[in-house]
Amino acid sequence: MTARSLRETFAADEPAWPVLQSWINAAKNPVEILPTDEAQRRQVLLDMDVLPQSPMGAIVYHTGGLLVDHGWLRFVGSGSPRLTRTLPGWNRGRSSLSENSDSHDFNLVADDVVGGFFALNGGAFPGPKTEVFYFAPDTLRWEHLPGMGYAEFLNWSFNSNLDKFYGSFRWPGWQSEVSELSGDEAFSIYPPLFTKEGKNIADCSRRRCPVSEIYSLNVMEFPKQLNG
Repeated sequence: MTARSLRETFAADEPAWPVLQSWINAAKNPVEILPTDEAQRRQVLLDMDVLPQSPMGAIVYHTGGLLVDHGWLRFVGSGSPRLTRTLPGWNRGRSSLSENSDSHDFNLVADDVVGGFFALNGGAFPGPKTEVFYFAPDTLRWEHLPGMGYAEFLNWSFNSNLDKFYGSFRWPGWQSEVSELSGDEAFSIYPPLFTKEGKNIADCSRRRCPVSEIYSLNVMEFPKQLNG
């Protein structure tokens, strides 16, 4: 879908969930909808200050999260046993590039199993606000995905060639290893992907680790160390 058609799709004051359900049903990549708790989803929606008519509000209200392409890519929703993180809880203390800051310079919405993170720009990055930036674990940099807001990002994740996007990040048999992770875990990879020795992920050590620890290392600690 074009950016214009996406805007028109969600311009009316109609619930977004039926549209997103149709996307999921027609998706080229496998998409699993995680169940949500009735009481918790209402509170999460209030904490996020979004409406269920919006794509993000629909994901929060109607899902505990989404697992895309065998769980390689995880969209955070209102929490579920297999992905306990909620959008407001996951962003608390992490939505700024400055440690110990309460500002919301971006909004973390999804992540992958190799330590990459997707965020909606709130002013932290040069470029349009509310568009998606990807923290790449092989460069330790936030990279702009031009023209991609939250709805476009959902549509892209459902239908794009993720093998092409991730390229050398994937290894033979990754589906089996990824299936053993919860949505709150990612792989701690050694040597790290940003090093010369870590360029061939198939030869690297891959250890299950809380995604919160991966975020602290990849986004906060490693860039600081490399920059002196």
